[in-house]
Amino acid sequence: MFIQTESTPNPATLKFLPGQQVLDAGTADFPSFDVAGKSPLAQRIFAVDGVTGVFFGTDFVTVTKADAVLWDHIKPAILGAIMEHYQSGQPVIEGAAGAVEHAAHDGPDAAIVGQIKELLDTRVRPAVAQDGGDITFHGFDRGVVYLHMQGACAGCPSSTLTLKMGIENLLRHYIPEVVEVRPVA
Repeated sequence: MFIQTESTPNPATLKFLPGQQVLDAGTADFPSFDVAGKSPLAQRIFAVDGVTGVFFGTDFVTVTKADAVLWDHIKPAILGAIMEHYQSGQPVIEGAAGAVEHAAHDGPDAAIVGQIKELLDTRVRPAVAQDGGDITFHGFDRGVVYLHMQGACAGCPSSTLTLKMGIENLLRHYIPEVVEVRPVA
C-alpha cells in the first residue's frame, strides 16, 4: 500500500491519501480522541503522540498535530497506523456514526437556506475538500450565514480570508439576502 501525503494551507495539518475509499459519502470529524470511539482508524491515528485531530473525506484522511510536534517525528507513525488499519480489515467507522451534514433549517428562510446549501455543496465543499477539510451550514439569521469549519479548515491561518473573501463574496453574489458569513466552533 502506497499512501501519498499532501500539505494543506494549515501548517498543523497534513492530508493522507491511502489510494482507496475512506468513507462511502460525506465526511467525519474527530476533533479529539474522546469522540473517536466508533472509529478504529481514528483511534489508531490518535494513538500517535502529538495528534490532536482526525478528519475523514471520501478518499482522504486529514491529521492535525500539536504545535510543538514536528511532522518529521510523527508522519512515519501516522502512515504506519493507516496501513495497519487497512490491513486489519476493520471498518473505518463502526455503524453510521460520524457523518457530517448540514444543519436542518425550516421556516420563512427555508428557500434561501436551500440556495445556500446548494452553493456550498456544488461550489465550496469540493474546493475545500481538496485542501483536506469541509465546511457545513450551521445556521442563517438576519442575513448572516453561520458555517462550521472542519479538518484542515479548522484553525487554518487562511480560514478567515477564505470565509470573507471567498465564500461570503460567492454567497452574496448569488443570494442578495446574505450580508455576512461567520464561523462557528
